[in-house]
Amino acid sequence: MSKVKYPVTAAIRFLREHNVVFEPKEYAYVEHGGTAQSALTLGVPEHAVIKTIVLQNEHKQGLIVLMHGDKHISTRKLARDLGMKHIEPASPQQANKWTGYLVGGTSPFGNKSGLPVYVEESIYALPMIYINGGKRGFLVAMHPADLACLQPQSVQVATDVN
Repeated sequence: MSKVKYPVTAAIRFLREHNVVFEPKEYAYVEHGGTAQSALTLGVPEHAVIKTIVLQNEHKQGLIVLMHGDKHISTRKLARDLGMKHIEPASPQQANKWTGYLVGGTSPFGNKSGLPVYVEESIYALPMIYINGGKRGFLVAMHPADLACLQPQSVQVATDVN
């Protein structure tokens, strides 16, 4: 039996260093396809595909929020919960600078700046999650409890997609 080949990104190196068990999942990346496209291609619920969103506060300090693919982030509630005045999405250029990943391929694992990570609490109730492995068209399947390797803080900031 031959070994499965998949990209060895900074995220994969991070997961290996932290002894996280994962299964690589490659798919044909579609520009602006988002989590709906990856979920459809992989045949998994979009709710279990986890987005890695890079945000910034009023001081232009970055942070990462992990959110269900079929939900949005209430940045107003997040800012209030974290004691900040304002939180907004970082520009793609700033997100790339902080993480070392291109938008569409952003992973919370192995990012260059060690940004703080916040996880939507309900993600932990899922049996399996599918999260970016550090490259467009590349997710890793893993148990949500293994997100502990990021030392994240739980939040409850999900809102329904309009």
